Amino acid sequence: GGAICKLLLMLFRGLGPQPSSDAEQSLAKTSAVSFQDAIRTLNTLQTNANYLEQVKRERGDPQVQLEAMKGFLERSGLKVEDLDQLNIIHVTGTKGKGSTCAFTERILRNYGLKTGFYSSPHLVQVRERIRINGQPISKELFSKYFWQVYNRLEETKDPGHASMPAYFRFLTIMAFHVFLQEKVDLAVVEVGIGGAYDCTNIIRKPIVCGVSSLGIDHTSILGDTIEKIAWQKGGIFKPGVPAFTVPQPERPLEVLRERARESPCPLYLCPDLDAFEEDDKALQLGLAGEHQRSNATLALQLSRAWLQQQGYQGTGELKDLQAGVELLGKRPVPLAPAFRPSSSMVQGLQDTEWLGRNQVLQHGPVTWYIDGAHTTSSVQACVRWFRQAALNEEKPVDGSEVRVLLFNATGDRDTAALLKLLLPCRFDYAVFCPNFTEVSVVGNADQQNFNVTLENMLTRCLENQKKWNRLMEEKVGQDLWLSPPMHVEGVGGRLKPDPLRGPLLFVPSSERPLNSNSLVFPCISHALQWITQGRDPHFQAPATKGLHLHPVAGTGAVLLKEAAAIRVLVTGSLHLVGGVLKLLDQSLSQ
Repeated sequence: GGAICKLLLMLFRGLGPQPSSDAEQSLAKTSAVSFQDAIRTLNTLQTNANYLEQVKRERGDPQVQLEAMKGFLERSGLKVEDLDQLNIIHVTGTKGKGSTCAFTERILRNYGLKTGFYSSPHLVQVRERIRINGQPISKELFSKYFWQVYNRLEETKDPGHASMPAYFRFLTIMAFHVFLQEKVDLAVVEVGIGGAYDCTNIIRKPIVCGVSSLGIDHTSILGDTIEKIAWQKGGIFKPGVPAFTVPQPERPLEVLRERARESPCPLYLCPDLDAFEEDDKALQLGLAGEHQRSNATLALQLSRAWLQQQGYQGTGELKDLQAGVELLGKRPVPLAPAFRPSSSMVQGLQDTEWLGRNQVLQHGPVTWYIDGAHTTSSVQACVRWFRQAALNEEKPVDGSEVRVLLFNATGDRDTAALLKLLLPCRFDYAVFCPNFTEVSVVGNADQQNFNVTLENMLTRCLENQKKWNRLMEEKVGQDLWLSPPMHVEGVGGRLKPDPLRGPLLFVPSSERPLNSNSLVFPCISHALQWITQGRDPHFQAPATKGLHLHPVAGTGAVLLKEAAAIRVLVTGSLHLVGGVLKLLDQSLSQ
């Protein structure tokens, strides 16, 4: 409790009046003011009704959700029939659905098509959620369409019902407006949560649907078993609309098959990416990580199905798929045919970019490994990627390499399970912080979240730190060569050797000991300041007044200041990843 109070005090000190700057004065421009007003007004919809709690209450009947969404859509000036014009590709899944959408959109853009892309969450700016031809819509377009939709909904308020849609519902309606007004040739739409109850499921006639890898996530909404989650995901299937999925565990795949039968719709299993590759020429993917191959094969099938449905030529010549016969015999879902990808498909896979997923930024001696993994399976994939990527880096001559974990998790996730998966990376330090970029959130409306209090976020960080320390103590008990348990001392969460448990053991740096040093900071910028120690030339430290930002001035700071290489893994939350990217790459805020 004392630590929380002190951290809250640090936060509130930064919430006072801020001195005006040239940048703030330039906001006198009408368009900029209109955009900021739009973002602030949008954020009020977060508290209009707690959307997730609403989903829990109404999940007994998905039709209740869809009827509510239909009402909001009609009040905004659209009908569900209007959405049929958008030629939608609808994608759900637990992990990889965003990457699958990114691959799919990039492939189809290569055919000269004007694409719309709706995804969530955003990393730096909310405009990222609504894209035209792969680019976030401009501030001017965002303001224009935001106020059109918002004002229509304001004018049609009904005192007897919810007057305004919640945050995600509103953005979904706005995305449909944008895509229709901008006359896109197609729209790639990523499901928000689940499928059956998700507000994007108001779509009646998509061209094709996809289900990426399934796993356990959002259990309080979707159910606590993978079979229940599979049932939710299969809720996006529509009569007669082809659907594709990737190899899944047997029982959830069976659930997807049953959902397809109920619809009814044809469901196909994607073969491995190997089936699309020539013997001497592997497909190059713009997104790193072995798990992206599964997302790429789903994107190939979705793209080809869309092109065929729309009568396009050059959709890839079918291949003889002998390699898939064995797989087909063991699965309850028929195997989709493999084909030779067209040059547009090959180039699209290679050119795909998706920030915050298996991303590496080299900033002088500091290398940032950034991945928004937040489920058990995605963190496992993240660990495989990080260990491989870090091992491929050139090692310092003197061997002085320091590894740092920057972690946060939100929602109802089992953070102890996620943190345990990260132990094999052998981090020297574990750093925890909320998803705030700055101590003061003033002027950072894109990052605001009114559904969670400051105290809740800081409490969660301190709990995560305790879980990490407990895991480290257990690890020490299993590996006698590791350092003994530590205990917390001070606001910064600095860990000191426990005098009752013996001194630290000296282990040569080449043996990379697991170190249980962990820290908690009140915001991302303070965490980055401590991690970088002024050694990242791209990180602009904010002006500080009277705040002691580096609670560790001893061994940790010395190690970071003198290490030839600092390798930082940022994971656990896409919102955390977005805040880090905002600070490391100022261009993303433009």
